[in-house]
Amino acid sequence: QLEIVQSGGGLAQPGGSLRLSCEASGFSLDRSSVGWFRQAPGKEREGVSCISRSDGATYYVDAVKGRFTISRDNAKNTVYLQMSGLKLEDTAVYYCAALDQIFTACHLYDAGLYSYWGQGSQVTVAS
Repeated sequence: QLEIVQSGGGLAQPGGSLRLSCEASGFSLDRSSVGWFRQAPGKEREGVSCISRSDGATYYVDAVKGRFTISRDNAKNTVYLQMSGLKLEDTAVYYCAALDQIFTACHLYDAGLYSYWGQGSQVTVAS
């Protein structure tokens, strides 16, 4: 069974840090481009960051650039999203998703291409 299980998230104060984890079972994440998406209340889902399968290149939307870091631990079959300098507007449900292996690059702005999704993790930034 192909599955992605997320962990992490929670409550943080503005300026604080949280880390999200995305662990796959049934397939190897290092053979997939992996993206993080988020959906805030009343807003559409948006791409946040991704790491490509082909060369490990990382991409970030402008809103999180310099504050969030995506990384892989292939030994643990896990992708992380380290979030620092959190802002109130980062509050959302965050989703990890993996592309099918036929895709070598990231497609951060096309969530519909992603085949495998985690269950979502709530991130709340509040003072």
